[in-house]
Amino acid sequence: MMISRSMQEQLAGNSTIRLMFAEGKEMAKKVGADHVYDFSIGNPNVPAPKEVNEAIKAVVDEVDSVYLHGYMANEGYPETRKAVADDLNRRYGTDYDESNIIMTTGAAGGLNIVLKTLLDEGDEVITFKPYFLEYKKYASNYGASLVPVATDSRTFLPDMEALRAAINERTRAVIINTPHNPTGVIYGEDTLKALAAVLEEESKRIGRPIVLISDEPYRELCYDGMSQPWVASFYKDTIVCYSFSKSLSLPGERIGYCVVPDELCEHEDIFACMGIANRTLGMLNAPGIMQKAIERCLDIDISENVRIYDNNRKLLYGILKDAGFKAVYPSGAFYIWIRTPEGYTDAEFCDICKKHYVLVVPGASFEGPGNMRAAYCVSEKTIRDSKPAWEAIAKEVGLR
Repeated sequence: MMISRSMQEQLAGNSTIRLMFAEGKEMAKKVGADHVYDFSIGNPNVPAPKEVNEAIKAVVDEVDSVYLHGYMANEGYPETRKAVADDLNRRYGTDYDESNIIMTTGAAGGLNIVLKTLLDEGDEVITFKPYFLEYKKYASNYGASLVPVATDSRTFLPDMEALRAAINERTRAVIINTPHNPTGVIYGEDTLKALAAVLEEESKRIGRPIVLISDEPYRELCYDGMSQPWVASFYKDTIVCYSFSKSLSLPGERIGYCVVPDELCEHEDIFACMGIANRTLGMLNAPGIMQKAIERCLDIDISENVRIYDNNRKLLYGILKDAGFKAVYPSGAFYIWIRTPEGYTDAEFCDICKKHYVLVVPGASFEGPGNMRAAYCVSEKTIRDSKPAWEAIAKEVGLR
């Protein structure tokens, strides 16, 4: 074959989420979009705030065209990076400036430049099950292995002793995702303190720092009065990756940033190498128009978006519970982690759901077999209209 072996493997394991999303589009053509209940992909249904569109228009009209459309530093516009740093300082009491911020093509781009900077062939990256399925592919991009570690079966928070047992001389980094996809769990202060303690002890034991990579595209999507603590304040060797995809409903724009704190070991060299990685991976830098637009949108009030997702969360969870399903009540993000009914595999259950035009993602896709993920970043109407379908599914599998 003309295709490389590594890409042949990725083709065989193509994203279940994307495949389900495509299948939903085909279903909609056949039976009408109103009769398909697609909970497969985390594609926000809430429109981007009007301020974002206004900012994009203003940037095109007001910023010098040569500057706006020209080459820039790999790390992004310095004034945009300073604006992001100032915003974080206001929110979290930090002391960052532009030398701590790299603008990226979303959190995915950020994760890749971090991993390219840190990893050599044969290295290992730890994360916690279940996890965002692309982490494994990101690590393999640089010849490294992803090592999934267990979480508490009740809370889905990290099992610290399992983490300790997994760390060895090849461990270079640990990836956490909070608020969490797919479970909706938030890593609070107690969890982050315990995690930091293990990483500090194990870094000393193996003789070099283990970098904590915090993947935070859902940072603002927290409910019931909860909030996401600033992870880098608990462990000095932390790099934070962020995307505006979820908070501002901009997944197609691929705009985000990485925070590289001064406290990070070899901060200056790591920052410089991440800038080089941005270029050599072919991303070069985050899109100029979106950088300048985001610079004007950092203090947008998204409480209404959070309220909408919160309402969807309660509505879908209530429908599932009433139908007899067991699920984790999420504290953040916009996913519900549903237990697969006894006697069925994930694939079998998802096939039953498809018969009723309900699309969910099997938990095995996240290395969390025996579960499925439903994304509730859909319209309230979709959730309400899906109730009879969920009830029919529950009846078919013997829950009612």
